[in-house]
Amino acid sequence: MTLSLATDYTHGISAIDAQFHRPGRAAIHLIVENGKMALIDTGTTSSISGVISVLKEKNLSIEDVDYIILTHIHLDHAGGASECMRCFPNAQLVVHPRGARHMADPEKLVAGAIAVYGETEFRRVYGEIHPIDKRRIIEAPDESRIELNGRPLLFIDTPGHARHHNCIFDEHSNAFFTGDTFGVSYRELDVNGMEFVFPTTTPVQFDPAAAHASLDRIMRYKPEYAFLTHYSRISHLHHHAENMHSLIDAHVEVARSAQSGSHDGDDRFTAISCALQSLLLQRIREHGCRLPENDITALISSDINLNTQGLEYWLDHTQ
Repeated sequence: MTLSLATDYTHGISAIDAQFHRPGRAAIHLIVENGKMALIDTGTTSSISGVISVLKEKNLSIEDVDYIILTHIHLDHAGGASECMRCFPNAQLVVHPRGARHMADPEKLVAGAIAVYGETEFRRVYGEIHPIDKRRIIEAPDESRIELNGRPLLFIDTPGHARHHNCIFDEHSNAFFTGDTFGVSYRELDVNGMEFVFPTTTPVQFDPAAAHASLDRIMRYKPEYAFLTHYSRISHLHHHAENMHSLIDAHVEVARSAQSGSHDGDDRFTAISCALQSLLLQRIREHGCRLPENDITALISSDINLNTQGLEYWLDHTQ
């Protein structure tokens, strides 16, 4: 018997594992309201077959997927969008206004990713990404709403991680779907029901002041839960918001210290990366996690690499 990729929560919400690099790395969130569905983020092209399998398990029809909602257009969140539009014939794509044109014409998005990963690795991880018919794209500016079979979903503009980032507030569950704005939190690091959350400062639009402001804006709604793309539901949001503010500042301090230390090129990258690893290992130990250090490092190494790249870009373009 094959284990389901879905974790079910209350209020018709499920997390579907996007199978991105490893289990528990990226979630596609499904909302079901009286048979009608919305998907929030898409994983990659290869993730969508798993979504369809989950819908079949739940006796749900692909024709009843009304919305594909993107928190932002980074490809671990939006790489499967064109495949979703192919597979779900009645769905409309809902995306931040800054991201809409890249969904209709993904050439620059794809070229940028190929420049980072190389074409062979890009095709292996992300597959084919095709243009989406503009007539099926809905732009969601700040404080806009859509209704899923009468269930209101509110979009708020939340820059800091990316300037094309929305978070989605679901009044029914009193929860936000936060993409990367509220950081990342892997279930392997949970201790006695308490999660560990840390920021993602990936290139090229990290903005610490905006990241702080977006966290504060989310918390003004007094949500009970946040559903993170990496990875799914967290609670204790006041605690995590305080820690996120602290860790954003700590990431900035790490970057500035490396800059003032006269590092350049590979030396600066290594200095930032090593300092971030020490910072996060210390905070994870303070959190109470007793996993072996090698296991923790393996779990967060790709995040440290991306955070380092983002901090270097921030230093080079804003400092």
